[in-house]
Amino acid sequence: MFYIYCPHCGEHREEEEFHAKGQAHLARPLDPDNCTDHEWGEYLYMRKNPRGLHHELWIHATGCRKFFNMTRDTVSYEIKEVYKIGERPTVVAAS
Repeated sequence: MFYIYCPHCGEHREEEEFHAKGQAHLARPLDPDNCTDHEWGEYLYMRKNPRGLHHELWIHATGCRKFFNMTRDTVSYEIKEVYKIGERPTVVAAS
């Protein structure tokens, strides 16, 4: 078990209270009504799954229920940083 820091609650809590929601920093298409099915499918389903540093979206599901971002090493599970939505990461992850 490991502990995750919630930037909204300001506390380290057990990992069972959190859920990963996928890749962070995804830009929604500016004009979704004019996207092709392929473009829309790419936005909805295609995600990076790198080995190493990765920016992820998480939710404090059984706590404050707020979303936040995390930079985590997918090999060692080491959490490099946690930051609120809208903030920029300081650790550079794989492209």
